[in-house]
Amino acid sequence: MLFRLRRLWQPLRESLWFVPLLMVLASLGLAYGLIRYDQRVGGGQRLPLLFGIDPAGAGGMLTAVAGSMLTVAALTFSLLLAAIAQVSNQYSPRALRNFMRDPVNQVTMGYFVSVFTFGLLVQGTIRSGRADRFVPTTAVLAGLLLALGGVAALIFFIHHIAEALQTGTLVRRIMAETERELRRLFPLGFGLEVEAAHRATAEAFVAAPEGWFPVVAPAPGYLQYVDTQGLLAWTTRHRTVLRLEVHIGDFVGTGQALLSVRAGMERAAPAQADWPADLLRYVGLGPHRNPEQDVAFGVQQLVDIALKALSPAVNDTTTAIMAIDYLGELVGRLARRDFPGALRSDGQHLRVLVRAYDFVAYVRLAFDLVRQSAGGNPAVLRRLLRALALAASQVRDPARLPVLRQQVQLLLETARASLPTAYARQEVQAVYAELCAPWMGEAGPAAALLLG
Repeated sequence: MLFRLRRLWQPLRESLWFVPLLMVLASLGLAYGLIRYDQRVGGGQRLPLLFGIDPAGAGGMLTAVAGSMLTVAALTFSLLLAAIAQVSNQYSPRALRNFMRDPVNQVTMGYFVSVFTFGLLVQGTIRSGRADRFVPTTAVLAGLLLALGGVAALIFFIHHIAEALQTGTLVRRIMAETERELRRLFPLGFGLEVEAAHRATAEAFVAAPEGWFPVVAPAPGYLQYVDTQGLLAWTTRHRTVLRLEVHIGDFVGTGQALLSVRAGMERAAPAQADWPADLLRYVGLGPHRNPEQDVAFGVQQLVDIALKALSPAVNDTTTAIMAIDYLGELVGRLARRDFPGALRSDGQHLRVLVRAYDFVAYVRLAFDLVRQSAGGNPAVLRRLLRALALAASQVRDPARLPVLRQQVQLLLETARASLPTAYARQEVQAVYAELCAPWMGEAGPAAALLLG
């Protein structure tokens, strides 16, 4: 049930209409409540100096409030669309979702539209006749206060958009979002890791080609998330073993194998026809990737920003360097953590084999494309070298150093092959020598990496 609610909530959270719709409905309730209150207590009869306003004045005030809020709402939408276009052109289309799901943008747009709705509703209840004269003065005052609040909301929104468009803000948000998923790195929490004593037997069992029945995707899309608890419970209940055929974030075509199922070690397989409909309830396919359970998507967003900045159309070295800095930080955090195993059990039996990225895959994803696009740019090559050194300084397992050494050697080869002047090549070599040089009587933090 929780998984289904999450599947419904995800697109709502990233939409620009859901929060404004809720705020419009809230404005309907507020208008109705204040009008009923004015009907009961007589509105401005108790405080005539504060609430004493005639029907024409109240109607004119609400007309001004509604008109100005509609104008400001249109301005807000224009500013947001301009910001979205700039992000798409300057950074990466993958970064648009950060603006779509930004609560400040959603609430600000909802505020102006809801105040416009509030003003129209209250204005419709004003009566100027002698017999049925009615001015909901409390509601009129609330509309005035909401309009004044709109001035503050507009100023804050402009400040927020200007702040959000800065490269540092954008990459820090991507970093923070990725770090949250890094703390619960998939498949952590997907049952228990198979014990080392039984790992060889489990690997041999899942490597056998016979006995697997595929569960294919009913429609194309990206694998966005997996209901780990639901799948584990299903495999335990049916005493089967399940294998994920794609990584979280991979594209799956119609009819392509998404999962495979076979009987567990303890019993014969159930009927194949019972499987597909049940299992497809526990996976979520969507039109695009999202960061949930997908640390690689966060890395890819930073890589996309660096590649966009290095493209001839943009040619923004500073933005590329900033993205590389955060790539080094993110890979460093990956370097100092343990990766959960791919073989998962229910505590007794092997139940699931997942596809998950290892450290080598993350390093190559982070640096390969950026290095290839950085040829001829000495500033970016030097910063890539420092980012690799930063990541190397965080390594706890020496087995992870070879892939970083390989990246350093490829980077130096790229510098020698692509830099046209001896001066630029010497600058890259100088950074290499600096990182390898003794510091405070000991080897530099990256010496073990760079010297091998």
